[in-house]
Amino acid sequence: MESSDRCPKQRAMVQAKTWVLTRHFEGFPKDSNFELKLEQLPEPKDGEVLLEALFLSVDPYMRPFSRVRMKEGEVMIGTQVAKVIQSNNPTFPVGCHVVGRCGWRTHTVSDGTGLTCLLSDWPQDVSMSLALGAIGMPGLTALYGLEEVLGLQAGETLLVNAAAGAVGSIVGQIAKIKGCRVVGSSGSDGKVAFLKELGFDEAFNYKTVGSLEEVLKTASPDGYDCFFENVGGPFSSVAIPQMKEFGRIAVCGSISTYNDTNPQTGPYPHLTMIFKQLKMEGFMVSRWEHKNPESLMRLMAWKREGKLQCREQVTEGFENMPAAFMGMLQGENIGKAIVKV
Repeated sequence: MESSDRCPKQRAMVQAKTWVLTRHFEGFPKDSNFELKLEQLPEPKDGEVLLEALFLSVDPYMRPFSRVRMKEGEVMIGTQVAKVIQSNNPTFPVGCHVVGRCGWRTHTVSDGTGLTCLLSDWPQDVSMSLALGAIGMPGLTALYGLEEVLGLQAGETLLVNAAAGAVGSIVGQIAKIKGCRVVGSSGSDGKVAFLKELGFDEAFNYKTVGSLEEVLKTASPDGYDCFFENVGGPFSSVAIPQMKEFGRIAVCGSISTYNDTNPQTGPYPHLTMIFKQLKMEGFMVSRWEHKNPESLMRLMAWKREGKLQCREQVTEGFENMPAAFMGMLQGENIGKAIVKV
Protein backbone atom coordinates (compact mmCIF):
# COMPACT_ATOMS: atom_id res chain seq x y z
CA MET A 1 0.00 0.00 0.00
CA GLU A 2 2.77 2.42 1.01
CA SER A 3 4.92 1.76 -2.06
CA SER A 4 2.03 2.12 -4.51
CA ASP A 5 1.10 5.27 -2.63
CA ARG A 6 4.40 6.79 -3.71
CA CYS A 7 4.36 5.84 -7.36
CA PRO A 8 4.61 8.79 -9.81
CA LYS A 9 1.43 7.82 -11.67
CA GLN A 10 -0.61 8.08 -8.48
CA ARG A 11 1.08 11.31 -7.41
CA ALA A 12 0.17 13.05 -10.66
CA MET A 13 -3.47 12.85 -9.54
CA VAL A 14 -3.02 14.47 -6.12
CA GLN A 15 -5.47 17.27 -5.48
CA ALA A 16 -4.93 19.88 -2.80
CA LYS A 17 -7.82 21.47 -0.97
CA THR A 18 -7.11 25.15 -0.39
CA TRP A 19 -8.81 28.04 1.34
CA VAL A 20 -8.57 31.23 -0.73
CA LEU A 21 -9.06 34.80 0.49
CA THR A 22 -11.77 36.03 -1.90
CA ARG A 23 -11.79 39.59 -0.56
CA HIS A 24 -9.70 41.49 1.96
CA PHE A 25 -11.31 41.74 5.38
CA GLU A 26 -13.36 44.80 6.22
CA GLY A 27 -14.16 44.69 9.92
CA PHE A 28 -14.51 41.24 11.45
CA PRO A 29 -13.90 38.34 8.98
CA LYS A 30 -16.95 36.64 7.45
CA ASP A 31 -17.54 33.27 5.77
CA SER A 32 -17.84 35.13 2.46
CA ASN A 33 -14.16 36.19 2.74
CA PHE A 34 -13.14 32.57 2.12
CA GLU A 35 -13.63 30.03 -0.66
CA LEU A 36 -12.68 26.34 -0.62
CA LYS A 37 -10.99 25.35 -3.88
CA LEU A 38 -9.34 22.28 -5.39
CA GLU A 39 -5.91 22.52 -6.97
CA GLN A 40 -4.30 19.86 -9.16
CA LEU A 41 -0.68 19.38 -8.09
CA PRO A 42 2.15 18.56 -10.50
CA GLU A 43 4.73 15.85 -9.96
CA PRO A 44 7.57 16.99 -7.66
CA LYS A 45 10.64 17.89 -9.73
CA ASP A 46 14.27 17.38 -8.71
CA GLY A 47 14.81 19.04 -5.35
CA GLU A 48 11.10 19.14 -4.57
CA VAL A 49 8.90 17.32 -2.08
CA LEU A 50 5.19 16.60 -1.78
CA LEU A 51 3.77 17.47 1.64
CA GLU A 52 0.56 16.34 3.32
CA ALA A 53 -0.73 18.61 6.09
CA LEU A 54 -1.42 17.06 9.50
CA PHE A 55 -2.02 20.16 11.65
CA LEU A 56 -2.62 23.76 10.64
CA SER A 57 -2.30 26.88 12.75
CA VAL A 58 -4.71 29.78 13.08
CA ASP A 59 -3.12 32.88 14.62
CA PRO A 60 -4.04 36.52 15.28
CA TYR A 61 -1.28 37.81 12.97
CA MET A 62 -3.15 36.44 9.95
CA ARG A 63 -5.75 39.20 10.29
CA PRO A 64 -3.43 42.24 9.83
CA PHE A 65 -0.76 40.46 7.76
CA SER A 66 -3.26 39.25 5.15
CA ARG A 67 -3.79 42.89 4.15
CA VAL A 68 -0.11 43.60 3.55
CA ARG A 69 1.21 40.23 2.39
CA MET A 70 -1.62 38.86 0.25
CA LYS A 71 -3.63 39.67 -2.84
CA GLU A 72 -7.28 38.73 -3.16
CA GLY A 73 -7.62 35.28 -4.69
CA GLU A 74 -4.48 33.88 -3.03
CA VAL A 75 -4.33 30.96 -0.59
CA MET A 76 -4.57 32.18 3.02
CA ILE A 77 -1.23 32.57 4.76
CA GLY A 78 -0.32 30.26 7.61
CA THR A 79 1.93 27.57 9.01
CA GLN A 80 1.40 23.83 9.21
CA VAL A 81 2.99 20.60 10.37
CA ALA A 82 3.20 18.30 7.37
CA LYS A 83 4.51 14.87 6.45
CA VAL A 84 6.75 14.34 3.44
CA ILE A 85 4.94 11.74 1.31
CA GLN A 86 7.10 12.00 -1.82
CA SER A 87 10.64 13.36 -2.04
CA ASN A 88 13.22 14.29 -4.61
CA ASN A 89 15.17 16.21 -2.00
CA PRO A 90 17.60 14.30 0.28
CA THR A 91 17.25 16.93 3.03
CA PHE A 92 13.59 15.94 3.48
CA PRO A 93 13.20 12.16 3.07
CA VAL A 94 9.83 10.43 2.79
CA GLY A 95 8.24 10.06 6.21
CA CYS A 96 9.92 13.01 7.90
CA HIS A 97 7.85 15.81 9.42
CA VAL A 98 8.35 19.49 8.77
CA VAL A 99 6.98 22.88 9.77
CA GLY A 100 6.32 25.05 6.75
CA ARG A 101 4.65 28.32 5.80
CA CYS A 102 2.50 26.59 3.21
CA GLY A 103 -0.76 28.41 3.90
CA TRP A 104 -4.22 26.93 4.25
CA ARG A 105 -3.82 23.86 2.04
CA THR A 106 -3.91 20.09 2.52
CA HIS A 107 -1.06 19.27 0.10
CA THR A 108 1.91 21.27 -1.14
CA VAL A 109 4.72 20.79 -3.64
CA SER A 110 7.74 22.57 -2.16
CA ASP A 111 11.37 23.09 -3.15
CA GLY A 112 12.26 23.03 0.55
CA THR A 113 12.46 26.80 1.00
CA GLY A 114 11.13 27.78 4.42
CA LEU A 115 10.71 24.19 5.58
CA THR A 116 12.12 23.22 8.98
CA CYS A 117 12.42 19.61 10.13
CA LEU A 118 10.94 18.89 13.54
CA LEU A 119 13.48 18.33 16.30
CA SER A 120 15.25 15.07 15.48
CA ASP A 121 14.51 13.66 18.93
CA TRP A 122 10.88 14.83 19.08
CA PRO A 123 9.34 12.65 21.82
CA GLN A 124 6.68 10.14 20.75
CA ASP A 125 4.45 11.14 23.65
CA VAL A 126 4.37 14.83 22.61
CA SER A 127 1.91 15.79 19.88
CA MET A 128 3.61 17.24 16.80
CA SER A 129 0.93 19.95 16.83
CA LEU A 130 2.98 21.63 19.58
CA ALA A 131 5.44 22.60 16.84
CA LEU A 132 2.80 25.21 15.95
CA GLY A 133 2.40 26.28 19.58
CA ALA A 134 4.56 26.08 22.68
CA ILE A 135 7.44 24.34 20.85
CA GLY A 136 7.06 26.61 17.83
CA MET A 137 6.43 30.20 16.81
CA PRO A 138 4.22 31.20 19.78
CA GLY A 139 6.66 29.70 22.28
CA LEU A 140 9.58 31.43 20.58
CA THR A 141 7.64 34.71 20.57
CA ALA A 142 7.13 34.42 24.32
CA LEU A 143 10.77 33.54 24.96
CA TYR A 144 12.29 36.28 22.80
CA GLY A 145 9.85 38.91 24.04
CA LEU A 146 10.84 38.15 27.63
CA GLU A 147 14.57 37.67 27.14
CA GLU A 148 15.58 39.80 24.16
CA VAL A 149 13.11 42.70 24.43
CA LEU A 150 12.23 42.97 28.12
CA GLY A 151 15.38 41.48 29.64
CA LEU A 152 13.19 40.06 32.41
CA GLN A 153 15.05 39.48 35.68
CA ALA A 154 14.26 37.28 38.69
CA GLY A 155 12.17 39.04 41.29
CA GLU A 156 10.47 41.42 38.85
CA THR A 157 6.71 41.76 38.34
CA LEU A 158 5.31 41.09 34.87
CA LEU A 159 1.89 41.99 33.46
CA VAL A 160 0.64 40.02 30.45
CA ASN A 161 -2.73 40.41 28.73
CA ALA A 162 -4.46 37.85 26.48
CA ALA A 163 -2.73 35.67 29.05
CA ALA A 164 -4.65 32.45 28.30
CA GLY A 165 -3.81 32.55 24.59
CA ALA A 166 -1.10 30.74 22.65
CA VAL A 167 1.62 33.29 23.44
CA GLY A 168 0.41 34.75 26.74
CA SER A 169 0.08 31.38 28.49
CA ILE A 170 3.71 30.57 27.64
CA VAL A 171 4.88 34.07 28.61
CA GLY A 172 3.51 33.66 32.12
CA GLN A 173 4.97 30.21 32.61
CA ILE A 174 8.45 31.19 31.41
CA ALA A 175 8.33 34.23 33.70
CA LYS A 176 7.55 31.92 36.64
CA ILE A 177 10.44 29.64 35.63
CA LYS A 178 12.65 32.76 35.81
CA GLY A 179 11.47 33.54 39.35
CA CYS A 180 9.14 36.43 38.61
CA ARG A 181 5.75 37.52 39.91
CA VAL A 182 3.13 37.30 37.14
CA VAL A 183 -0.21 39.06 36.76
CA GLY A 184 -2.42 37.92 33.89
CA SER A 185 -5.55 39.30 32.25
CA SER A 186 -7.99 37.23 30.19
CA GLY A 187 -11.58 37.38 28.98
CA SER A 188 -13.49 34.63 30.81
CA ASP A 189 -13.69 33.00 34.22
CA GLY A 190 -12.65 29.68 32.67
CA LYS A 191 -9.50 31.31 31.36
CA VAL A 192 -8.78 32.86 34.74
CA ALA A 193 -9.03 29.38 36.32
CA PHE A 194 -6.58 28.11 33.67
CA LEU A 195 -4.10 30.87 34.53
CA LYS A 196 -4.30 29.90 38.19
CA GLU A 197 -3.54 26.30 37.20
CA LEU A 198 -0.45 27.56 35.38
CA GLY A 199 0.82 29.25 38.54
CA PHE A 200 0.05 32.90 37.79
CA ASP A 201 0.22 34.89 41.02
CA GLU A 202 -2.80 37.02 40.09
CA ALA A 203 -5.33 36.62 37.29
CA PHE A 204 -8.54 38.45 36.47
CA ASN A 205 -11.33 38.64 33.90
CA TYR A 206 -11.03 42.11 32.37
CA LYS A 207 -14.63 41.89 31.07
CA THR A 208 -16.17 41.64 34.56
CA VAL A 209 -13.96 43.86 36.74
CA GLY A 210 -15.50 47.16 37.79
CA SER A 211 -12.32 49.17 37.20
CA LEU A 212 -9.30 47.90 35.25
CA GLU A 213 -7.15 50.56 36.91
CA GLU A 214 -8.15 49.44 40.39
CA VAL A 215 -7.64 45.73 39.73
CA LEU A 216 -4.17 46.41 38.29
CA LYS A 217 -3.26 48.51 41.34
CA THR A 218 -4.58 45.85 43.73
CA ALA A 219 -2.71 43.05 41.93
CA SER A 220 0.58 44.94 42.19
CA PRO A 221 0.42 48.10 44.35
CA ASP A 222 4.06 48.98 43.56
CA GLY A 223 3.45 48.80 39.80
CA TYR A 224 4.96 46.64 37.05
CA ASP A 225 8.55 46.26 35.94
CA CYS A 226 7.55 44.67 32.62
CA PHE A 227 4.44 44.50 30.45
CA PHE A 228 4.02 41.92 27.67
CA GLU A 229 1.44 43.61 25.45
CA ASN A 230 -0.81 41.49 23.22
CA VAL A 231 -4.02 43.54 23.19
CA GLY A 232 -3.52 47.29 22.66
CA GLY A 233 -6.42 49.74 22.71
CA PRO A 234 -8.02 50.87 26.00
CA PHE A 235 -6.26 48.16 28.04
CA SER A 236 -2.90 49.61 27.07
CA SER A 237 -4.03 53.14 27.96
CA VAL A 238 -4.86 51.98 31.51
CA ALA A 239 -1.87 49.66 31.97
CA ILE A 240 0.96 51.98 30.90
CA PRO A 241 0.42 54.42 33.82
CA GLN A 242 0.78 51.42 36.19
CA MET A 243 4.38 50.83 35.10
CA LYS A 244 7.26 51.45 37.50
CA GLU A 245 9.90 54.02 36.65
CA PHE A 246 12.20 52.66 33.94
CA GLY A 247 9.62 49.97 33.14
CA ARG A 248 9.85 48.01 29.90
CA ILE A 249 7.02 47.17 27.51
CA ALA A 250 7.24 44.53 24.75
CA VAL A 251 4.59 45.12 22.08
CA CYS A 252 3.80 41.72 20.59
CA GLY A 253 0.22 42.26 19.39
CA SER A 254 -2.78 44.56 19.34
CA ILE A 255 -5.67 42.16 18.87
CA SER A 256 -8.26 44.63 20.17
CA THR A 257 -7.64 46.84 17.10
CA TYR A 258 -7.23 44.30 14.29
CA ASN A 259 -10.86 44.34 13.17
CA ASP A 260 -11.47 48.08 13.49
CA THR A 261 -12.73 49.81 10.37
CA ASN A 262 -11.93 53.20 11.94
CA PRO A 263 -8.68 53.57 13.92
CA GLN A 264 -9.07 53.99 17.67
CA THR A 265 -7.84 57.26 19.14
CA GLY A 266 -6.09 58.18 22.42
CA PRO A 267 -5.51 58.72 25.23
CA TYR A 268 -1.88 58.98 24.29
CA PRO A 269 0.90 57.65 26.56
CA HIS A 270 3.73 60.06 25.76
CA LEU A 271 3.80 62.12 28.95
CA THR A 272 3.59 58.99 31.11
CA MET A 273 6.45 57.47 29.12
CA ILE A 274 8.53 60.62 29.60
CA PHE A 275 7.84 61.05 33.32
CA LYS A 276 8.44 57.36 34.09
CA GLN A 277 11.23 57.00 31.48
CA LEU A 278 9.64 53.89 30.01
CA LYS A 279 11.02 51.76 27.22
CA MET A 280 8.47 50.42 24.70
CA GLU A 281 9.53 48.19 21.80
CA GLY A 282 7.60 46.38 19.11
CA PHE A 283 9.02 43.10 17.85
CA MET A 284 8.52 40.16 15.54
CA VAL A 285 9.80 36.68 16.30
CA SER A 286 11.74 36.40 13.01
CA ARG A 287 14.39 38.83 14.31
CA TRP A 288 16.04 36.04 16.32
CA GLU A 289 15.55 33.20 13.82
CA HIS A 290 19.23 32.29 14.13
CA LYS A 291 18.57 31.25 17.74
CA ASN A 292 15.58 29.02 16.99
CA PRO A 293 17.27 25.58 17.10
CA GLU A 294 18.70 26.14 20.59
CA SER A 295 15.55 27.94 21.79
CA LEU A 296 13.24 25.13 20.65
CA MET A 297 15.37 22.64 22.57
CA ARG A 298 15.02 24.79 25.70
CA LEU A 299 11.24 24.94 25.30
CA MET A 300 11.05 21.18 24.78
CA ALA A 301 13.21 20.57 27.85
CA TRP A 302 10.83 22.68 29.97
CA LYS A 303 7.92 20.73 28.54
CA ARG A 304 9.57 17.38 29.37
CA GLU A 305 10.42 18.58 32.89
CA GLY A 306 6.76 19.48 33.51
CA LYS A 307 7.52 23.20 33.82
CA LEU A 308 5.54 24.11 30.70
CA GLN A 309 1.90 23.15 30.27
CA CYS A 310 0.66 23.29 26.70
CA ARG A 311 -3.11 23.65 26.28
CA GLU A 312 -4.58 23.33 22.79
CA GLN A 313 -8.01 23.92 21.30
CA VAL A 314 -8.23 21.49 18.40
CA THR A 315 -10.78 21.86 15.60
CA GLU A 316 -11.26 18.72 13.50
CA GLY A 317 -11.44 19.01 9.74
CA PHE A 318 -9.77 21.20 7.11
CA GLU A 319 -13.20 22.45 6.02
CA ASN A 320 -13.47 24.22 9.40
CA MET A 321 -10.41 26.46 8.96
CA PRO A 322 -12.40 29.73 8.63
CA ALA A 323 -14.57 28.89 11.64
CA ALA A 324 -11.49 28.09 13.75
CA PHE A 325 -9.83 31.33 12.63
CA MET A 326 -12.85 33.49 13.44
CA GLY A 327 -13.39 31.70 16.75
CA MET A 328 -9.78 32.38 17.73
CA LEU A 329 -10.20 36.10 16.92
CA GLN A 330 -13.27 36.12 19.19
CA GLY A 331 -11.26 34.58 22.04
CA GLU A 332 -12.94 31.17 22.03
CA ASN A 333 -9.69 29.26 22.49
CA ILE A 334 -7.75 28.53 25.65
CA GLY A 335 -4.12 28.04 24.68
CA LYS A 336 -3.20 27.40 21.04
CA ALA A 337 -5.87 27.11 18.34
CA ILE A 338 -5.09 24.22 15.99
CA VAL A 339 -6.90 22.57 13.08
CA LYS A 340 -6.35 18.84 12.65
CA VAL A 341 -6.78 17.63 9.08
